[in-house]
Amino acid sequence: MKSVVLLSGGLDSTTAAAIAASEGYELYALTVDYGQRHAVEIEAARKIARVVGAVEHIVTRIDLRAFGGSALTSDMEVPKARTAEEMSGGIPVTYVPARNTVFLSLALGWAETIGTGDIFIGVNALDYSGYPDCRPEFIAAFERMANLATKAAVEGASTVRIHTPLMNLTKAQIISRGLALGVDYSLTITCYDPAPDGAACGECDSCLLRLKGFRENGATDPALYRSGR
Repeated sequence: MKSVVLLSGGLDSTTAAAIAASEGYELYALTVDYGQRHAVEIEAARKIARVVGAVEHIVTRIDLRAFGGSALTSDMEVPKARTAEEMSGGIPVTYVPARNTVFLSLALGWAETIGTGDIFIGVNALDYSGYPDCRPEFIAAFERMANLATKAAVEGASTVRIHTPLMNLTKAQIISRGLALGVDYSLTITCYDPAPDGAACGECDSCLLRLKGFRENGATDPALYRSGR
């Protein structure tokens, strides 16, 4: 069975890829270089694609910096040291307008080309920082649209299925699942504002959620942090 897996180089997408592989799927990994400030994730994704045994890995570029509108695609400051209450209080400036819609559309095109309807994405509706395009309602709507929009689905050759194995897991549960599958989290980069060498800031929402998840597993995060934590 073939599947297209959206692989950013981060913790969640890497875990989703490992789950897809464990379920017997051949992985066709898709990484999008969208002009994000954390471009070191791209090289991380290349390494991870090799480790998880991807049949093919495509890195495609769409420059969302042309639109801006996010701390990840502009010079806007990335929020740091926010409390759990602050993180749950609305959609943060690290939200990238329409990012998952764009990513899933690209994955859909490749999936139809290689003859599959299976797409994996590491979205999460619990520890997700309020992003609207990480909700189950969005995924269900996109899946319905995809089955109306593709020749393969309309002609009955395949049915599009958007797999979201992390949707209802906490960050701690995601990490626990990945560790059980042997995921090497030292290869992943999750930080919204990493140093040029990939060292994580340890203070952005993404870092704080990741560190909390490892603590709750009684494990040490193997990622490189500027503060050495």
